[in-house]
Amino acid sequence: MPASLLDPSQLTREQVLRALRHLDRTALAIPASTVYDLVYRGRRYPPRAVAQQAWRLATNQPDAAWPLPAGAPTNQVLERLDFTIATKRPTLASSPMLDGDVAAQEAMQDLYTSPARPGAAATATRPAPAPAAQEPAANYTPASQPYSLARARQELFIPDQALDEARAALHRRRNLILQGPPGTGKTFLARRLAWLELGATDTARVELVQFHPSYSYEDFIQGFRPDAHGAFHLTDGVLPELCRKALNDPGQPYFLLIDEINRGNVSRIFGELLLLLEADKRGPAHAVRLPYAPAGAPRFFVPENLFVIGTMNTADRSLAPLDYALRRRFAFVRLEPEFGPALRQFLADKGVPEPVISRLTARLTELNQTIADDPELGPDFQVGHSYFCQPPSEPAAAQAWLTLILEQEIGPLLDEYWLDQPAKAAAQRQKLRRT
Repeated sequence: MPASLLDPSQLTREQVLRALRHLDRTALAIPASTVYDLVYRGRRYPPRAVAQQAWRLATNQPDAAWPLPAGAPTNQVLERLDFTIATKRPTLASSPMLDGDVAAQEAMQDLYTSPARPGAAATATRPAPAPAAQEPAANYTPASQPYSLARARQELFIPDQALDEARAALHRRRNLILQGPPGTGKTFLARRLAWLELGATDTARVELVQFHPSYSYEDFIQGFRPDAHGAFHLTDGVLPELCRKALNDPGQPYFLLIDEINRGNVSRIFGELLLLLEADKRGPAHAVRLPYAPAGAPRFFVPENLFVIGTMNTADRSLAPLDYALRRRFAFVRLEPEFGPALRQFLADKGVPEPVISRLTARLTELNQTIADDPELGPDFQVGHSYFCQPPSEPAAAQAWLTLILEQEIGPLLDEYWLDQPAKAAAQRQKLRRT
């Protein structure tokens, strides 16, 4: 039958089955689809290629072109004939599972994402998708406030000498890691170090990320990511965007804060950054080409006015130690629990009664000494002071506040520390209850 006398909706299931058998029998080298697959008896076929072969068999014209665009119009014709159309995972050029010519797939991309071409046969179309949900328009960025060394001394529980040494290390290496037991204020100090250098609480020049086991090079530096329509694009991660901002504002320092830096696969996440982070490898003279970038793309480098501050929890034994190559590029500053005069003064200024302060500092100092002396634990497992940095506004509630923290937060931690010694954990919890 001539193609002009046949409508695509008149295709029959038998004609499509003949097309599938023809494709299997002749083993035609058809390009793989980019978005959809027709699934039949465990095999996958490009829907438009199947429809085109069925069209040629139905019209008895070997060169007849399928008159509908790929995507919804073609899929609906096949689905009405009880064939299954499934969305496939996009395949990248670097994937070992790639079958078919990459250039051909890219050339066919518009067939699966473009609207129907002029002159295509009319067919039922799917209703327009509902607009994507969006967050309400709101300003989450607080106003910048001046930040001075005097204010830092009021907020931080570390001696002036330790603060000066941390700042000197940051200037010398441009990369600093704050390490120590949990609850010692590492992230808190990281922000204040950045604000001290900026002279203000300027969030526009401070970027905070947190590493975790699923965090990757593609998230941090560059990779392919889907947009709202399912198409994949090469997208810069957090670091290149911050480097670009720093490069366009050379007179000001910029800071990247990496919380829990050792919780991710650091060597994989950092990639080329192992080279570019070094203080003497900054600037365009040491630029490198990123693996995902096309041949003509600008090379990547880290500007001299970008500083990196990481925090590292030394108590979590499930985390692998940092790569020595990465360690060599950072200065390390250790933070310790602070239950001395600085914390006592802070709590007194907040209105906490003296008996409560004395109980808190005495019990936690005693507990930390027990933890540090335990050969199975050690100093890295001590309890930090940040558990107690938000006392109640009413002095009368302070005693109950302290008791609840010791019972609900410190106690379960001790049960975990001495999991195989429950009697010891119970004894330490009993000591904490003493008034």
